[in-house]
Amino acid sequence: MEDSLHLIARRVRDLGVKAEILHGDTTVAEIQALNPVGVILSGSPHSVLEGGPLPDKRVFELGIPVLGICYGHQLMAHLLGGKVQNKENKEFGKEVVSIKKKTGILKGLVAKEVVWFSHGDQATKLPKGFVITASTKTCAHAGFADEKRRFFGIQFHPEVTHTVHGKKIISNFIFGICKAKKDWDMKSVAKNIIADLKKEIGDGHVVVGISGGVDSLVAATLLYKAIGNRLHAVFVDTGLLRKGEVESVSKSLRSQGFKNLHVIDASEMFLSRLVGVIEPEEKRKIIGHSFVEVFEKALTEELKAYPIGYLAQGTIYPDRVESASTSKHSSKIKSHHNLTLPERMKLKIVEPVKDLYKDEVRRVGEELGLPHALVWRHPFPGPGLAIRIVGEITPERLAILREADAVFTEELKLAGEYEKIWQSFAALLPLKVVGVMGDARTYEYIIALRAVDSIDGMSADWHKMPHELLEKISSAIVGKVRGVNRILYDVTQKPPATIEYE
Repeated sequence: MEDSLHLIARRVRDLGVKAEILHGDTTVAEIQALNPVGVILSGSPHSVLEGGPLPDKRVFELGIPVLGICYGHQLMAHLLGGKVQNKENKEFGKEVVSIKKKTGILKGLVAKEVVWFSHGDQATKLPKGFVITASTKTCAHAGFADEKRRFFGIQFHPEVTHTVHGKKIISNFIFGICKAKKDWDMKSVAKNIIADLKKEIGDGHVVVGISGGVDSLVAATLLYKAIGNRLHAVFVDTGLLRKGEVESVSKSLRSQGFKNLHVIDASEMFLSRLVGVIEPEEKRKIIGHSFVEVFEKALTEELKAYPIGYLAQGTIYPDRVESASTSKHSSKIKSHHNLTLPERMKLKIVEPVKDLYKDEVRRVGEELGLPHALVWRHPFPGPGLAIRIVGEITPERLAILREADAVFTEELKLAGEYEKIWQSFAALLPLKVVGVMGDARTYEYIIALRAVDSIDGMSADWHKMPHELLEKISSAIVGKVRGVNRILYDVTQKPPATIEYE
């Protein structure tokens, strides 16, 4: 359960302690190499009764505390000699749990706690040395512990906000049980990243592709702080960017002291190659390969005088976890779906923000003095507006969408709603409908508005903004953008839908 993994890691980091996500097949030697003060076994959609993934049992022989959450709780019972069964009475959603033992991770809690369950299996027999610490009417072993060995299990999820004192439980484990020290602070993180980059790169030269997104912008700024003018930033104008994108990002970088910023206008090439293309995946391929072509040309022409040895990317922590990758992977351009640069270029990868979540990247950006408006911009896909126009890309459709998106963003900011939303944008649907403006009938495009609440985009809920604001946004777009006469608001969650339209 990727969301559970990331939520747990985020909760630990929010408490000021670094947390790393490892996959279930990570070896004990790999775990030991990280010198952890504790291990958390997370939730999962799998079942230990149906061949679900099992960690190396020797994780319980490391002499460090272990906390099992939901599936991790069942794993602990299963691997240490207890018993897990699939029960007829399953628990999903909010429940009230009775706290039987207010020690260990449950120290400081009240007798009845509101928690969040999501399980069918449950531990029905405790391993030797364990005692019950919490229970419900249908789950006798909702919590158990072997305090001597510092092993704790809970069937519910402390990482979600629905568990009222979930933060307290995690804090008890981290500080009370593991005796962890606070080592995760954005001020020190930025300084440490810069120091590490200086050490890693030495006297080398680095090229970074700027996409206009916050990840690449912060990565480039960290690099500039580390190596100065040996950083070369390439900003490719694909013709598919948001309104004012090139100007605002270029201005921001130059205000930081960037001297080696190369803005390449390749919009004519990109748009000519997209003529008549309708299929989403084909669009992505054309844009991605064209981007690599332009990027490679920049290295062999504009930057040929410099001994470029590194390619910097704005890869963030969820990117690495989801692909199970490390900084050792091949030279790829992240912002355009990990398209590999030609082998002959022999560039080493450097990923300044690879250990950070999106909001941590933003906090580092603010620490570095980047403009607030750029740091808090909503995520923007590598293929740009091409995947927000359903169907063929034309100059007319691009102009309409660019203006509609700008008006949407402007109205959200004026209402103080923009920073409450994880991602918002306008999309253009490839059909025209009848409308009336003044005394005339119109036949124009439909714009769909999308605004979602999320943590890192893996799942999302549609944003519940005031109806009065939606009405104002609709009137503003139809009134200001020629070619649009109807506005729709997308109220679909992810899943089943994706956030983007293509």
